[in-house]
Amino acid sequence: MPAKKVAVKKSARGGRSPHVASAARPASKKALDARRSSLSVRRTSVAKSKTKSVRKSASSPLASGRSSAPKLSASVYDLKGKAIGRVTLPSEVFGVEENPHLLAQAVRVYLANQRQGTVSTKTRGEVQGSTRKIYRQKGTGRARHGGIRAPIFVHGGIVFGPKPREFSLSMPQKMRRLALFTALSGKVKDGELKILGGLEKIQPKTKFMAKAFKALDINGKTLLVTPSGSKNLENVFKAARNIEGIKIMTADTLNTYDVLDNTALVLMKESIDTIKKHFLKV
Repeated sequence: MPAKKVAVKKSARGGRSPHVASAARPASKKALDARRSSLSVRRTSVAKSKTKSVRKSASSPLASGRSSAPKLSASVYDLKGKAIGRVTLPSEVFGVEENPHLLAQAVRVYLANQRQGTVSTKTRGEVQGSTRKIYRQKGTGRARHGGIRAPIFVHGGIVFGPKPREFSLSMPQKMRRLALFTALSGKVKDGELKILGGLEKIQPKTKFMAKAFKALDINGKTLLVTPSGSKNLENVFKAARNIEGIKIMTADTLNTYDVLDNTALVLMKESIDTIKKHFLKV
């Protein structure tokens, strides 16, 4: 009797009998094999769909890179305002997306760097004058005072006045160039960019430059960009320097603030090559 009870307890604690366990093992292996085969089938189907999508995207014209993208071009005008041809503009410079936050940061840095920070005022200890007490402390009926150069008196020191300090801010070169390219791209999109050809042959007279700008319908503040390093631009400077609202800059000194501050942007045809060499160099 006790032996049978022990056998019953072992079977109850162990759960399945050895006969049942041996029968269940091959069934679990079959289930695992079935699951593995179904997972492999799903993976192969997903991989095939991905390869198909990659092939479709590769065959589309948008995935072919910069070569399939439309090239930017602009008309070239002569001094009489007539179109004499077209010039290709680098998309890296004139085809950048808008980024107003970057433009605002570049303008803030530029304006901060224009401040000299040399203003200075004198305190009561630096103002020239006597430090003697002007009258006795009591008995006069007047307010009590010390030296005559106190800030409360005329010609006295200044309290919390400005002192020399550094206002300059720094900005990474890549961000500065990207901000400039964004500003130039905005001029192209707004139609405020004009390219002049043959401007180096102009006579050093203000009336000829004024006629050229009038023929191009350019009014208001204008930025005239000339190529750098050329020696034949003296006539251009002499012809444009006396016209109100015109600022002359070389292509290698362009900055975001001057591009945005002027309504029209006039580029000499040769200045485009200068922009490429100076701002797109590795």
